[in-house]
Amino acid sequence: MDTISELAPTPLAQAKPHLLIVDDEEGPRQSLRIVFKNDYQVLLASNGPDAIEIIRKHPIDVVVCDIMMFGMSGVDVLKEIKAIDPTVEVIMLTAFETIETARQALRLGASDYLNKPFDIPSMRSAVKRAAEKHRATIEFQKTNDHLHELQQTLHDHRVREEMARAQGEIYASVLHDINSPLTVISGFVELINRSMENAARVEGEQLAKIKGDLNILNGQVGRCFEISKRYLSFLHKSDIDKVRVGANQAINDLSDLLLRHPIARGHELHVTNLDTDVIANINGTDFLQILLNLTINALQAREEPHRVEVSCQLLPEPLDLANYLDGPEQRFINREGFANETPILAISIRDEGTGISPEILDRLFEERFTTKPPSHGTGLGLSIVKRLLREASGGILIQTVPGAGSVFTVCLQTLP
Repeated sequence: MDTISELAPTPLAQAKPHLLIVDDEEGPRQSLRIVFKNDYQVLLASNGPDAIEIIRKHPIDVVVCDIMMFGMSGVDVLKEIKAIDPTVEVIMLTAFETIETARQALRLGASDYLNKPFDIPSMRSAVKRAAEKHRATIEFQKTNDHLHELQQTLHDHRVREEMARAQGEIYASVLHDINSPLTVISGFVELINRSMENAARVEGEQLAKIKGDLNILNGQVGRCFEISKRYLSFLHKSDIDKVRVGANQAINDLSDLLLRHPIARGHELHVTNLDTDVIANINGTDFLQILLNLTINALQAREEPHRVEVSCQLLPEPLDLANYLDGPEQRFINREGFANETPILAISIRDEGTGISPEILDRLFEERFTTKPPSHGTGLGLSIVKRLLREASGGILIQTVPGAGSVFTVCLQTLP
């Protein structure tokens, strides 16, 4: 077995992907080492067993392996590599190509198949594609690990049955809050699995799309952690850090969340940001949860496809609450606890639904009140919105006309 000096543990070397060259001929090994030494941390092996030993000891990203070698064949090396670490991408190299050999290599998980003598641009391109696919696979696995960690955290913090009864509202709220991001996560995992399944190459637009999906997926996993952390801290009566976010970030996150949410299919969601962003005086996760609950309700306001608008504005003057007295077509929630201090951020969610009757408007924010069938609603969404706004000294104005739709306007104090 021979390795080279690129293994020296310098910070720069550690940042490079690991490339293993496996060939029983000295010439191809050394020529590939020279080609890739500036961009990769290169390791060399002159036979199959040595290559397997390197794979067991070092984190390898990509392998370039000759098929026709003395002793252990390249195909057998490929089998062993995939058994040790399926994420390692393997490029097969041979001077004696046959259709069956190529098919067998690809069937066993090789990411590419090149002929000797190879040209440098083709080899560089193949190794780059393989390295990118390896990175995408690792990111996907990390996301899955985070999901399992979240599931384990939630499981480990389940209280005993008698406490669950006493804290039933909390657990119902957790399930309700986490349901939306988990729906998004499930959809993205399915899409990524379809993209990665049996894909010999992941590149170009497909790779960029997977990377974008992974970023959103990681954000959703983080959001689930924040939601569970909030409720668990409530159980243990401990304080949690209040992370603030900009209004435009919350609106953009809302749009990303609902882009592939099943509830939004067929509807038209139009979102307008502020020209000048501001920070709302509310925990970022709570802010997004309020907007998500209200927007999902707006999308469900009518079964037929319709338009839902989310818009923002800054109010330079305090609200004259005398203009928003409760009536058959209007309610202002948290009137007494509302911090009516400028500048006030007002976010409106407007739907083209059937409107809300006075009888339902009276009970709209009651816990467990719902007009949906038992299998489609818990009656928790708006009660959670009311509680989170009360904790943030915010308010919400509901204006509705039966048969003509509704507008829910969230009002929050902003930070300087």
